[in-house]
This record gives sequence, structure tokens and C-alpha cells, in this order.
Amino acid sequence: MGEQDWPGRFPRLFTEAHVGYADCRVRFTTEPVPAELVSRMHVVPVTADGRMLVCRSAQGWRFLPGGTREPGESVPQLVARELREEAGARLLDGPRYLGAFVADSARPGPFRPHLPHPRSYWAYGVARVCRDGPPVNPPDGERVVEVLALRPQEAAAYLDGHDPVDGDVVRLAAAMGLLAGDG
Repeated sequence: MGEQDWPGRFPRLFTEAHVGYADCRVRFTTEPVPAELVSRMHVVPVTADGRMLVCRSAQGWRFLPGGTREPGESVPQLVARELREEAGARLLDGPRYLGAFVADSARPGPFRPHLPHPRSYWAYGVARVCRDGPPVNPPDGERVVEVLALRPQEAAAYLDGHDPVDGDVVRLAAAMGLLAGDG
């Protein structure tokens, strides 16, 4: 199924929007994006038994693990670091690209000096993981108080409670067949 079918099935995900905290316009695409322009990445982490890891912060936010790229970090390094920090998980393979928000900023400069500007990509992927410890919870990140391992439909419904976009990302990954054994 091509991208032209996804906006009808996932209008919340594919509708262009303004993101106030970042002062940018975003639109979702499943087309490949330049890795060097990925400023942040979130993943649908899949365990050996087919469950998705989802996080809850001390503030009550429910989210997929991920975050902002550090200087000199590759996309796989970003994903591995964020999985360890937020989900206490180890990256086994991936991430396999799912899609991204094309983010066009109205700000005069980037969020951090090393990040692309005015256009960047907020990417999503699917990764095979092994949960092997607690979240690291670095001082400059969210304080994760709970990591759940849920079936895809349960994970999407749980994420809907705070951010329906993350719920739709899980649904899109399932619809694209990325959560199946060989993805």
C-alpha cells in the first residue's frame, strides 16, 4: 500500500499542523528523509514476544522512547541512547524507518546549534529491543516512572491517553507490516 492511502486511514497523523512549543509547521511523510537532517527520532520498540515498550513520565506523559539528537550522533546511536535512557532497553537491530514529520521552523535559529534549521525531520522507526534494566533517567531528560510492554493495540490505546499521534504511529507501523517477525 502506497503513502497515498495512509492519509485517509490516519488523518490525525497526516494533517498539517502548527507545533507551538517549537514554532514550526509539520507534515507527516513515509517517504525517505536525509539522515543528516533528522533532529529527533522516536521508535516503536518491539520485544521478542511482539510487545511494544511504552513509557510514562513523572508528569503523566505517555510516549514512545526517543528524543533529540546529540552532536556527532548517528541515528542508530540516538535510538540506542534514548532506548537505554527512557526504556531501560538495548537496541538489537534497526531502527527501520517508518516516517517523519517534516518540520519547518519559523524561529531565527535552531533549537540547539548542531541541529538542522530551518527544516528538520522528526523521524519515527521500529526497532527490535531487549529490555534489560531500568530507565537511566539522565538529569536533563524526562523522569520515566513506568515502562510497560503491551500488545500493539493496547500500546496504541495507552498512548492515545496522552498523545494520539504516538498511538497512530503504532497503528501505522502495524498497518505497514513493520511489527511482524521479519518486518
